Amino acid sequence: LGAKTVAGRKTLRFKGALQGAHILLDEASVTATENLLMASVLAKGRTEIYNAACEPHVVDLAQQLKAMGARIEGEGTNRLIVEGVDALKGCTARVGCDYIEAGSYIAAAAVTGGELQLTNVDPEPFAVLEGAFRRFGVTWTIDAKAHTLRYVPKKRLRMRYDLGDTIPSVSDGTWPAFPSDMLSVLIVLATQARGTCLFFEKMFESRLYFVDHLKQMGAKIVQCDPHRVVVTGPSPLYGETVSSPDIRAGISLVIAALAAKGTSTILNAERIDRGYVAVDRQLRALGASIERKD
Repeated sequence: LGAKTVAGRKTLRFKGALQGAHILLDEASVTATENLLMASVLAKGRTEIYNAACEPHVVDLAQQLKAMGARIEGEGTNRLIVEGVDALKGCTARVGCDYIEAGSYIAAAAVTGGELQLTNVDPEPFAVLEGAFRRFGVTWTIDAKAHTLRYVPKKRLRMRYDLGDTIPSVSDGTWPAFPSDMLSVLIVLATQARGTCLFFEKMFESRLYFVDHLKQMGAKIVQCDPHRVVVTGPSPLYGETVSSPDIRAGISLVIAALAAKGTSTILNAERIDRGYVAVDRQLRALGASIERKD
């Protein structure tokens, strides 16, 4: 976009007016796409972003920017076209449902045998979660008019094997594939389901290392390499003191602790707050015995 960067020890400064450009992203990154959108709406000229992320929250941002006066085409596709404008105006915008947060609470209900009702739900994003959850016998119903989701456990968790009785596998990918941010949660779900499943993390190098904490709690997991683990369940889990390495691993350890016998302590819990609003209060509302300590 034409900016000149000046890098300091702890700072990064940008100089110069932004100009429209053709940009091909190395990967369909949500953060990169959103930052480029916000920068290019006030850049002079036309910007085209190829291999753009297509997630619902990227679409929400594009629609908000358009309501503020931005000229954007192609939201929801991997090619975004932005015609720069001189200024933006205020608007009223609605933040869409966080389907990753919702999916995490569904998994928490499933491993503890509880019921769950979520409100203010947007039905469309849940389509990317349904197939993977269904492999473990977890299904839900959505009332599109009332914007509510209801989960009621119908049977014991059991993995559904593939054609030829082969071990099922779950892998992640860019939208509309199963989201990487849900893979850690689903691994915990698999520890409580009867059968064996392979999980293939294709997008991040170190996301699966948290399974060592699950093994410490009693899970039967074999880590094949940095990208693949095999989970055999059901395994009784036991309370332990573990540390949250990141947002998604952190919530996964909380879910594992809910299913475990005894008391667990999750260190570095503040990392979970980046992706889950008042998670302890929300879980207490669902009947969990959980408290936050400074």
